[in-house]
Amino acid sequence: MTRQKLLLILIVFSFFCLFSDAQNLYAETKISDILQQIGDNDAIIVSDPDDKIFIEKNADKKLIPASTLKLLTSLAALHYLGPNYRFSTELYIDKDSNLKIKGYGDPLLTSEFIIVIAKNLGMKLKSVNDVIVDDSYFKNPTVIPGITKSIEPYDSPNGALCVNFNTVNFMVSKGKFISAEHQTPLLPFAIKKITKSSARKGRILLTSDQNEIALYAGHLISYFLEREGIKRRGKIRVGTVNTETDSLILKYDSPVLLDEIISRLLFHSNNFIANQLLLAVGAKINGPPGTLEKGISAINDYARDILKINDLSISEGSGISRENMIPARSFLKILAEFEPYRLLMKHNGSEYFKTGTLTGISTRAGYIEGRDGKLYKFVIMTNSNGNSAEKISKSLCGLIE
Repeated sequence: MTRQKLLLILIVFSFFCLFSDAQNLYAETKISDILQQIGDNDAIIVSDPDDKIFIEKNADKKLIPASTLKLLTSLAALHYLGPNYRFSTELYIDKDSNLKIKGYGDPLLTSEFIIVIAKNLGMKLKSVNDVIVDDSYFKNPTVIPGITKSIEPYDSPNGALCVNFNTVNFMVSKGKFISAEHQTPLLPFAIKKITKSSARKGRILLTSDQNEIALYAGHLISYFLEREGIKRRGKIRVGTVNTETDSLILKYDSPVLLDEIISRLLFHSNNFIANQLLLAVGAKINGPPGTLEKGISAINDYARDILKINDLSISEGSGISRENMIPARSFLKILAEFEPYRLLMKHNGSEYFKTGTLTGISTRAGYIEGRDGKLYKFVIMTNSNGNSAEKISKSLCGLIE
């Protein structure tokens, strides 16, 4: 080898070392900047594609996950129910020609699907006596910790027979209340509730009081049945199906598979859907009626037996309750299990993520795709008022991308 070639090799090697040192210094500076943003009531943990943890602080401290908890609820539902699970609604006729409608917790039972049910029944029935709604598959009422009786959609109550997310969308036109959705009529049942409120437009929430949720479902379904030519001679009331004496005439399986439901749940961070899944899991594993306690028991069993998480405290499935607590290190195990389903999450650039927000709480968990196309898992939990998980994640993306 000539002297000139050897000198060139030494120059290139020296340049490579300097470049590598500069990269390492940049990474160390970035990591230091990220860690400085983590206060005493915050936590962060990040693992590389080989599951080696290279950033962590307060990772064993139990903190409030907020809506990132929906990832655990989704995992448990996928495990117990299966990604191809479909919610169903059953319709029966009893010996007195009463139509009985039994719900099994379908969170996406909306007007569009009720129209399909009515059309199918229109080919089987000409008239019925009473319309009887059966919401006994879930305990009624089910009180979710953190849910209040506000008119906000995230406070929508849960039930086994719910339609349109237990909301009625309305507005005023020419001095009269009308529906704000072309596919959904504004029924007298809903107008009575609207009149009692001071609202002039928007959504009102139905409640569990006096069986309001199930009865509204009965009124809406009855409307579409009558539109299909099925006459109702009697009233709309609450009751139960007797499978030994009542005849099943239609079993409606939702066209929406569970994985698509979870995609919508995560995109909209819908608390109602999350706790519908929790109650459905509880009923499936521990028998009906589905209750909060049964659902929590099933999720705790899943976390302990499958994820090997033993330091979890949960009180419901959506993350709206401040009684939910989990360390960031344990949450990393949730992400490891959820990785095959990451495409169901929100996606922004190289990041797949789920956020969580409560007053004074900001959380974020997910995956960042590195330059080599491999995934880095991260959990950021800020329980310090004013701190931002999103800001920290931007710094993290700048380091990894």
